[in-house]
Amino acid sequence: MMESRRLGNSGLRVSPIAIGSWLTFGEAVDQTATRELVAQAIDLGVCFFDTADVYANGDAEAALGAALRSSDRQRVVIGTKCYFPTSEAPNDRGLSRKHLFQSVENSLRRLDTDYLDLHQCHRYDTDAPLEETVRAYEDLIHQGKLLYWGTSLWTAKQISAACDVADRTGGFRPVSNQPAYSILRREIEGKLLPGCRELGVHQVVFSPLAQGVLTGKYSGGQAPEGSRGSDPRLGRFMQRYLTPETLERVDALAPIAAELGVPLATFALAWCLRDPSVSSVITAATHVRQLEQNCDAGRIVIPEELAQRVDALFPPATTALPPDPDTP
Repeated sequence: MMESRRLGNSGLRVSPIAIGSWLTFGEAVDQTATRELVAQAIDLGVCFFDTADVYANGDAEAALGAALRSSDRQRVVIGTKCYFPTSEAPNDRGLSRKHLFQSVENSLRRLDTDYLDLHQCHRYDTDAPLEETVRAYEDLIHQGKLLYWGTSLWTAKQISAACDVADRTGGFRPVSNQPAYSILRREIEGKLLPGCRELGVHQVVFSPLAQGVLTGKYSGGQAPEGSRGSDPRLGRFMQRYLTPETLERVDALAPIAAELGVPLATFALAWCLRDPSVSSVITAATHVRQLEQNCDAGRIVIPEELAQRVDALFPPATTALPPDPDTP
């Protein structure tokens, strides 16, 4: 069984391995397979499930809700997000009070639950006043519809400003942020991670396998038939990684993982979890064996000597979070 981790300075604990639903539940994985994977994940010690109102136009939330219907609600942590347009209506987007309230109601209905453990701002909204957003979360938490709130792809400066508003108004600080992070993408180590540590905000990272490149399936520079990289739509966010130089260095990671006796994907997930301020890594799975390998990462400790060899292949980055995220 995996040991749980605190989510920021809150009392909420989450599994280090989370199950995401972008491009999987409600789209690439059918409802029957979704139920089986979710049940197996819970048996393996996963309690944290992440989704968003915009994934598969709401079908991802509905698929996850249906899959969790027979589970003990107290055992699971459900996180979802809002920001992106969900219709052509002018208020069905952003982080205004109106959209937050309506999005939460719609997510509760689709997920078939009375409350959400974690609600996240899918992006920063330059149009909505930050105080309006923070105060809306205060009201939603007081109403019992949410327990905690967080952010996704916000900068340390934006998260700090939100914490200042919450402190000044007597509201609730965000407890988490959701950035891209992997061996291939280490930009958050420069400013975001140190800034969030000072604020008591932890990370729930997405794309820890660099859209599947760190599974090793693209060894030799070839995208296997049926893989995400071979699909023009599903693979559109991973093209930056599919260069001969990058793939050659990824191939050099496999022997390092082998020294721990684990697959490269398991090693790559465990590598992200070395930082205690990374509470969880969001993973996807389409079959049980893949899920088991992902969950193994929650129990692995990477020795410093192996971590240094990873640094030699993919040096730490000190740049700010880039503007081109991996997800829509």
